Amino acid sequence: MNFFDRLSNGWKISLNCFSLLKENKQLIIFPILSGLSMILIMGSLIVGILAAAGWDTGNLSETSNTANYLVLFAFYVVNYFIVVFFNMALIHCTHLYFMGEEPTVRKGIQFSLSRIRTIFSWAVIAAIVGTILKLLQENLGSIGKIITGLVGMVWNIAVFFVVPIIAYESLGPIDAIKRSAQMMKEKWGESLGASFSFGLIHFVAIVLVAGTLGIIGLLIHPLVGITLALLGVLLVAAIMSAVHTIFVSAVYHDVTGNPVKHFNQALADNLFISK
Repeated sequence: MNFFDRLSNGWKISLNCFSLLKENKQLIIFPILSGLSMILIMGSLIVGILAAAGWDTGNLSETSNTANYLVLFAFYVVNYFIVVFFNMALIHCTHLYFMGEEPTVRKGIQFSLSRIRTIFSWAVIAAIVGTILKLLQENLGSIGKIITGLVGMVWNIAVFFVVPIIAYESLGPIDAIKRSAQMMKEKWGESLGASFSFGLIHFVAIVLVAGTLGIIGLLIHPLVGITLALLGVLLVAAIMSAVHTIFVSAVYHDVTGNPVKHFNQALADNLFISK
């Protein structure tokens, strides 16, 4: 199967995921809550750092590299924890839907709360990897950028199924990474056929939605135009985040042999290039 056939299949699967979100519009709340939580917590962190520096930004440049990396590590932990918490809630809701049950925001949140320790453990592991990659990137020059780019790509492929695995297979973070990588290697190969489709849809949606809202707003006032354009970008980002998480959940359920409503088995089989 050539690239364009895989692109076509990826596009169709993306539309299937949109259909599921359309039938369960309340699921869009999870990426919105994730974004709002991130803004609030990061805002608090920034205020704390500025307060510790005596509200003088000049003092921030005097901090050591070690302190900077510790702050970066803390940022990564918070970031991954929030994202995985709400992604797991969304994945559980799609699981309920696939099993013929009614998904609700409350059920999703309760499920994530029941996995809070595992989510935190995974956030720490992911933050360690992220910090190491950032350290290499900043200290090895152009070679570091190449290395971190390649390692980052491999890492993203290896952890593709980690969130549903830690949700339903009672595995710790390290075992979940091994399990996810093994599933990718044995069952699905190494090339994600739908990645370009999601990226293309995301780009087109931002241009159409944010661009249209921005133009309409500019007719009223430049500030209104900028505000509407930003809101358009955030809306598209929330929808695409929800759809991508639904996609991961659907493929995971398909791989593990669980029933998947609104998902085409034949398309899923062609989504990856088998070895």
